[in-house]
Amino acid sequence: MANALQPLVSGRRNALDWWLRERVWPSPFHILLSFATLALVVPICVKIANWAIFDAVFVSTGPESCRDAVGACWAVIAEKHRVILFGLYPFDEQWRPTLAVAIYLITVIVTLTPRFWSLRLLVPLWTIAVFVIGALMYGGIGPLRIVPTTEWGGLALTMIMFSGTVILGFPIAVLLALGRRSHLALLRSVSVVLIETLRGVPLITILFVAVNVFPLFLPAGTNVDKLLRVTIGIAIFFACYQAETIRGGLQAVPEGQYEAAKALGLRYWQMTGRIILPQALRIAFPAIMNHVIAAMKNTSFVMIIGLFDILTATTAVMQDPVWRKYYVEAYTFVGFVYFAFGFALSIYARLMERRMNKGYVS
Repeated sequence: MANALQPLVSGRRNALDWWLRERVWPSPFHILLSFATLALVVPICVKIANWAIFDAVFVSTGPESCRDAVGACWAVIAEKHRVILFGLYPFDEQWRPTLAVAIYLITVIVTLTPRFWSLRLLVPLWTIAVFVIGALMYGGIGPLRIVPTTEWGGLALTMIMFSGTVILGFPIAVLLALGRRSHLALLRSVSVVLIETLRGVPLITILFVAVNVFPLFLPAGTNVDKLLRVTIGIAIFFACYQAETIRGGLQAVPEGQYEAAKALGLRYWQMTGRIILPQALRIAFPAIMNHVIAAMKNTSFVMIIGLFDILTATTAVMQDPVWRKYYVEAYTFVGFVYFAFGFALSIYARLMERRMNKGYVS
């Protein structure tokens, strides 16, 4: 038995030796650089660990418990988590956004799982999910009392705006990218003007237009919900940036692919949908995911126009003079929430890149 395991042990030892020799200390300079990095990073990590974990206060009956604390006072999260996570949503109805976020996350996980990639499944799934989430958040059905969108807030509002931005914006981005490469002068000009105009102004300007200027052009008595206007505005802004990313992918597709598709007698939309666009999206996928993650963080801009996303809710709750000095802990918690979603998207993006590159020869 020992003789049988010897090649395995020897192989692992050789692999470790190779890794240390090639990746850790391939030269005396790299050895010095590694030790210098450790000397810089370790003390910082120790101080952060002491502040965040070992010297921190996690449970308290009030701010007086944190008065003499050396480390962080995470008790502020336990005290204010409802406002941070739910914003202005009525206290006794906060089970509704909790359930809505759970349904949303389950729907997203199913959507991102390759084995469930079928329009016959995903279209009904999202239709039902949107209806249920909307019913839970707004109410007006059965015993659920109506909660207007002006009272929505926290994590649920952030997720709704993020999903709306991506779901509405991505198809528009594809159409704008195709329009900018179109041989039709009018279509190409409209796409160029729209992309360059909206990319050239800050997102804050678009939000201001959506909230204050757009209603001026509506017929008298017509009212479009503020949350819907803001989500559409962010979606169009997202689409203009994403369109240029997709256009880069389209330009990277070899010209021979177009010629081969035309030789097979495929029409424009058949060629684009079956051959060109899948290759362009695969090429541009890393940059596409980068804009998707940025879109999630861009939802924090709605604080300017009075919507209580998770960051705005945290800012509002930290106005409490009793807990105000523990703002670092509150914003650290919100930063961790954003990081968790962003990091999850990054991991998924890497997994999808490996899946798409399997069997692909460049």
